[in-house]
Amino acid sequence: MRVNLDDVAAVEALDTIKALRDTDEYDKQFSEGWELSGRFDVSSITGGIDRIVVLGTGGGSAASVNLLKSYLFDELRVPLQLNQGYTIPAYVDEKTLVIVVSHSGNTEEVVSGYEQSIAAGAQIAVITAGGQVLDLARRHHHPHLVVPGGMMPRIALGYIFLPMLAILTQLGLVADKSAEVAETISLFSQLRQQYGLQSPLSLNPAKQLAQEMDGLTPVIYGTLPFFDAPAWRWKNQLGENGKVMAFWNAIPSLHHDEAVGWDAPAAMLKGYHFTLIRDGEDSEKTTKRVEISAEILRERAGGVQVVRSQGVTRLARLFSIVYLADYVTLYTALIRGVDPTPVDVINLFKSKMGQPLVQVQVR
Repeated sequence: MRVNLDDVAAVEALDTIKALRDTDEYDKQFSEGWELSGRFDVSSITGGIDRIVVLGTGGGSAASVNLLKSYLFDELRVPLQLNQGYTIPAYVDEKTLVIVVSHSGNTEEVVSGYEQSIAAGAQIAVITAGGQVLDLARRHHHPHLVVPGGMMPRIALGYIFLPMLAILTQLGLVADKSAEVAETISLFSQLRQQYGLQSPLSLNPAKQLAQEMDGLTPVIYGTLPFFDAPAWRWKNQLGENGKVMAFWNAIPSLHHDEAVGWDAPAAMLKGYHFTLIRDGEDSEKTTKRVEISAEILRERAGGVQVVRSQGVTRLARLFSIVYLADYVTLYTALIRGVDPTPVDVINLFKSKMGQPLVQVQVR
């Protein structure tokens, strides 16, 4: 079933858990998330932190960590690592800050890593909506922030990214970011007018890009060191929201290996759509590489678009790409008559592993 993205009633009927509405309300969510973050007391963490490990998986937690790493690449002076498996690195000790992030509170990889971090004597802070993670935090008296639940974690970045940023600010590891958060919230309000469902296809860059990608395999290219994370997030959202296979990489590193794949047979390359991300902080050489890549790919691929970040501060610019990507990936499913919310394959894995299924509700 094909759906006209300008048929508001048809799209809204298909979007059963109101993912578009929740995306529309990122400004509200980030405002609430930042206010909530201000009440997160981590004063019991004693300091002397040599490294940070974040336990988190999935479209909300893992994406937030990667965005934080890109955002703070040239400011944070201790290593920050995302840990997504069942075990933790051997170096985790009393000088390690472990941030435990599980929206559901029952992610088995996170619970496993949390228990090992306790045994290793790490300093621990917790962000969750409940479940086993909250029980462990209360039992061991770890500082914890209970965030709103009942929504898809991949659309809960304001309740995950911002509390992590607040922890780093409170511990004096990064400067106060209130002004950048305020600009980001304001930018969401502006961009919603361009990307939201009420904006027609003829004026809506998100709908146009989803339509251009339709039927092709999407590839998203970011730039190092600041805009690799939005590309990674975009690829994952194409899977979770769009229900399509997608790929990502970052410039300039892809020019040393993956780019050779552009010499694949013409019939193969015509099946791919490439989206390249540009940002004002890209170096002159990186900008030139993006331009050359787009030029080469336009001669070979099924479609190529260059998208540019918007906003003044780095935080706003990062999330301008995230916001565009979230709308594009929702429209990618909806244009094919697919509800973007269900994650049937994830629930299939969970059922076979004996884990609680992903449950979301209309809020």
